[in-house]
Amino acid sequence: MKHSGKAAIAAVKLAGIAAAAIIALLAVSYLAAHIGAFILEFYSVLFGLWLIFTLFTFYFFRDPDPMTPTGANLVIAPGHGKVDVIDTTVESNFIGGECQRISIFLSVFDIHVQNAPVTGRVAYFKHTPGEYLNAMRTDCARFNENVYVGIDCAEPRGEKIGVRLIAGLIARRIVPWIQENDAVQRGERISLIQFGSRVDVYLSKRAKIKVQLGDKVIGGQTVIASFD
Repeated sequence: MKHSGKAAIAAVKLAGIAAAAIIALLAVSYLAAHIGAFILEFYSVLFGLWLIFTLFTFYFFRDPDPMTPTGANLVIAPGHGKVDVIDTTVESNFIGGECQRISIFLSVFDIHVQNAPVTGRVAYFKHTPGEYLNAMRTDCARFNENVYVGIDCAEPRGEKIGVRLIAGLIARRIVPWIQENDAVQRGERISLIQFGSRVDVYLSKRAKIKVQLGDKVIGGQTVIASFD
């Protein structure tokens, strides 16, 4: 007869689905039991790993108060790390031409809070998406995600300073705490870059560089240049 046996086929399908569900449930129960036993047996190891990660995280996000110098016409390091580039370059976005550059590499063991290098007003602020090349590359600013902050100096008035916050291979998040038109004080905290990264400082050719290649600098504290 027409459609004969289709009901039985439907029953077989439902029975098969039920069997598959039971097998899946048993498999999940088996895995849960063994994973649970593993966790119970090695919970101390897992807790130890969590504790190590937590301690490193608090160490990484440490943020001591800098001893900011009070002298006139000083430019202080915006980041903690090692000076590995001092050169002349062209920066057209804010400085508007040829200028001096000081680049500071921040390893994963350095403090990653950045500070305002001078007192003034944020006149330029631009976030540029990009890649996440190793920040040890001195040319990574050309390719990596970065935030550029341009400051009109209050002292000496009329000078401009650019600060580029650069993400790295591990540091994939830049957290600025300022925006355009904000007033900043020398040494004030302005941003956080999470994990290894780089900070470039752009100065007019009039500035006198006070650091050398290989110097370790302290953000918000070390004098890197001055306008004498």
